[in-house]
Amino acid sequence: MNKNLWLLALCQGLFLTNNVVFIAINGLVGLQLAPFGWMATLPVMGYVVGAALSTPLVARTQARWGRQASFQIGLAVAVVSCGLCAWAAFHANFWMLCAATLVAGYYSANGSLYRFAAAELTAPDYREKAVSLVLAGGLLGAVAGPNLASATRTLFPVPFAGAYVALMGVALLSMLCMAAIRFAPRTAPRDAAGQPVQGRPLAELMRQPVFVVAILGAALGYGVMNLLMAATPLAMQVCGFGFNDSALVLEWHVIGMFAPGFFTGHLIKRLGVLPIMGTGVLLNLACVVVALMGIELHHFGIALFLLGVGWNFLFTGATTLSMTAYRPEEKDRAQAAINFCVFGTLAMSSFASGVLVTTQGWTLLNAGSLVPITVTGMALAWLAVQRRRATRAGADPGSAPQS
Repeated sequence: MNKNLWLLALCQGLFLTNNVVFIAINGLVGLQLAPFGWMATLPVMGYVVGAALSTPLVARTQARWGRQASFQIGLAVAVVSCGLCAWAAFHANFWMLCAATLVAGYYSANGSLYRFAAAELTAPDYREKAVSLVLAGGLLGAVAGPNLASATRTLFPVPFAGAYVALMGVALLSMLCMAAIRFAPRTAPRDAAGQPVQGRPLAELMRQPVFVVAILGAALGYGVMNLLMAATPLAMQVCGFGFNDSALVLEWHVIGMFAPGFFTGHLIKRLGVLPIMGTGVLLNLACVVVALMGIELHHFGIALFLLGVGWNFLFTGATTLSMTAYRPEEKDRAQAAINFCVFGTLAMSSFASGVLVTTQGWTLLNAGSLVPITVTGMALAWLAVQRRRATRAGADPGSAPQS
């Protein structure tokens, strides 16, 4: 665990500060500016749609200029897009707000690769712990995000415009931290004849059971988390709670998301990746049970905390699992495919959360989330059976060798 990892963990924390503030305020600002109430979470949706659309471009910039240059470009986009969000808030322009969050998605597509970059900053035997540690950096966002939103929401006469301005400063600080990180030089693997190794095409990678389950675990786990998290501020407002109550619930939710990062990697190393991901599914089920028990402040708080821990186990596990399915020369296309599926699912869940919570209510929203939770659990059980059969047959359990 070296200086570069700690700095990358700090960048992850600043990245999550941006994300948490966006989640906390974009739906509320959208509700104030949208022509219709069901459109309130379109700015949240714009953020993840922009990320999904940006994944191929980010993969190309990473391949051409390396990790650091690509990450710095993403941070520069964050500064510009937050400035556009502030302008939209000052001028009460809903569609400009949606466009600005769409542009901000490029930063999200970059920041989502921090966890993969972490595995390259340490020895192979410690990559589970490195991924977990960098994700744990998001704990900074858990504390700073909600408090930053609360402290700056009345900074200007226009509600929440100050929060967008503050996020410009957060991105600039992250640029300074990123400049101090020393990533390993990018070297293209070559074959015996000295030619660059291209690796397997994406279609072949996608035929591996382990890769499919890793994508399902990451995408559906993130989708369920986002579905419930994005709807929480709106649901709590309908139930009569103030913004400070919503900020408190989101703070504990994000603590649940990232505090386990200090030990999730150790648990994966000791118990295996599939049991940890399975525990994440069970925690998601527990979240829904608590949410369906009532609409008091403690119901929201406990449910969202359980949801956060469940996400951490699923997402850290899925990231670790995916790295067994591709070789170094295949990492750009593999990681882009994973993030595209994650952001595509997030886009659908972001839009659905606003529509469902404003038309069907908090209870039906939670009941509907049982479907993707069940699918994730079934996928993990299927892979466990496949691995058990392969082990009995003396075959490889379905992962690609690392070169």
